[in-house]
Amino acid sequence: MTRIGLLSDTHSYLHPKIFSFFDDCDEIWHAGDIGDIKTADKLRSFKPLRAVYGNIDGGSLRFFKETEVFRIEGVKVMMTHIGGYPGRYAKGVGATIKEIKPKLFISGHSHILKVINDKKNRLLHINPGAAGKSGFHNKITLVKFIIDNERITDLSIFETDRRSAV
Repeated sequence: MTRIGLLSDTHSYLHPKIFSFFDDCDEIWHAGDIGDIKTADKLRSFKPLRAVYGNIDGGSLRFFKETEVFRIEGVKVMMTHIGGYPGRYAKGVGATIKEIKPKLFISGHSHILKVINDKKNRLLHINPGAAGKSGFHNKITLVKFIIDNERITDLSIFETDRRSAV
């Protein structure tokens, strides 16, 4: 069993409650637009970090890949920043999904929290929304869940008003 904390679009800002919400997690996954290396380093010093770079992430963050594909607890995961969502995948993403057949597809970019079962591609799509304070979103959102023996369970959402960001 592995507990995952998932966030995206921090844009160089980490809300203080991220650390308490993710305290029981084994890993943190960041779906891009980290913002700067200091933000990545703070997350890495807290928990093991898997991340992809996003469209605002410059050279210091490009050691992360644009797309990550990996297995955890028997679940094949594909994570990218600009991915779209079922029925409206970003250019090229739908073809990649068909080719690699992930069970879990994670993306960011939209700043909109979405959890969608893609029946056509037999996967779960999660976009954790935006964890930072930059952008058009009204809420800061985070997601955590458990992956256990090929099952994705116990999804929890943290939400707070963006105006509460310090």
